[in-house]
Amino acid sequence: MAKFGEGDARWIVQERADGANVHNWHWAERDCLEWSRARLSALLVGLPVLSGEGGLTLRTTTLDKLDGEAYVNIRKGKVIPGYELSLTLSWEAEATSESGVAKVTGAAEVPYLADENADEDPELRITVRGDEDALARRAKDAFIARGKPLVLEKIREYVATMAKGGPAKDELDSKKIPTKTAAATGGTATAPAPAVKEAAAPAPAPVSKEKKAKGKEKEGFKTIEMKEKFNCRSKDLYEILMDENRWKGFTQSNARISKEVGGQFSLFDGSITGVNEELQEGKLIVQKWRFGSWADGVYSTVRLVFDEPESGVTIIKLKQTDVPEEDRYGNSTVVENTERGWTELIFQRIRAVFGFGI
Repeated sequence: MAKFGEGDARWIVQERADGANVHNWHWAERDCLEWSRARLSALLVGLPVLSGEGGLTLRTTTLDKLDGEAYVNIRKGKVIPGYELSLTLSWEAEATSESGVAKVTGAAEVPYLADENADEDPELRITVRGDEDALARRAKDAFIARGKPLVLEKIREYVATMAKGGPAKDELDSKKIPTKTAAATGGTATAPAPAVKEAAAPAPAPVSKEKKAKGKEKEGFKTIEMKEKFNCRSKDLYEILMDENRWKGFTQSNARISKEVGGQFSLFDGSITGVNEELQEGKLIVQKWRFGSWADGVYSTVRLVFDEPESGVTIIKLKQTDVPEEDRYGNSTVVENTERGWTELIFQRIRAVFGFGI
């Protein structure tokens, strides 16, 4: 028996030199605020509320604010999420009539989203920015009727994901797999055998790498290709994409862009970062390009080729290679969201703001 004050070493959880939390004995807390920002942006930004019904187009645009805290506590597979957040989401409406196009902007605010109220929808306040004229009231009423249910549905999806572990969900799922394998093999006594065989046979690894290198796409990565037409000169379009002030204008978000080869850029309030690899004014942009939610060290390559087949008409060809199928949190909508971002948040907005045709 151990002496008084020393404790029995068999029952003391020792701190390991390698920092490993063996068998998740300790409670492990994971900060989820930045993951929540990325997840809620993916869920809430670009939601089509109305698509021309009654001459009104209405959609969400940007997640302007997310304040508070979010975390997940995990021990031996048990998950306890905690979060207290407030968020503000912008929306915009356009009404088309014989006199032209009129625009209205507004906000959808969730003042308090917390784990203690996970079983009920949070309060959602809808407001208009600027004068509340007839069009503004119409747009606000439409968002309350059609947009509010959409936003609350996406928030419920976020709440459900947090309940399952948030960014740690994949880690938890992977730790359940050996248990299921052991049960399938008929008990714990024979469970370690497959692991020993795998450890003793490393030879096939170089072969798999060689096969991967010969393929058109790396496993787990995709290529995005698009072709868009604009009623402008190629030089004008190039300048818009390489000018941070114009980026701020048509995206309504912060941007920092170097115009030099080897220079860095940051777009959409830092959500996208990268480095310029090749620049030819009015002809070519090649960049290393990544989302902050991608795994560390993962970069895609963006290649934008500008062609002006006739005066005042520009064709832009986009090819983005090595886009990961999943982000670091296990979300499998990376390719879809990246394609939608290029189309809706960049190309369509350039046409709308600078009048380069539809």
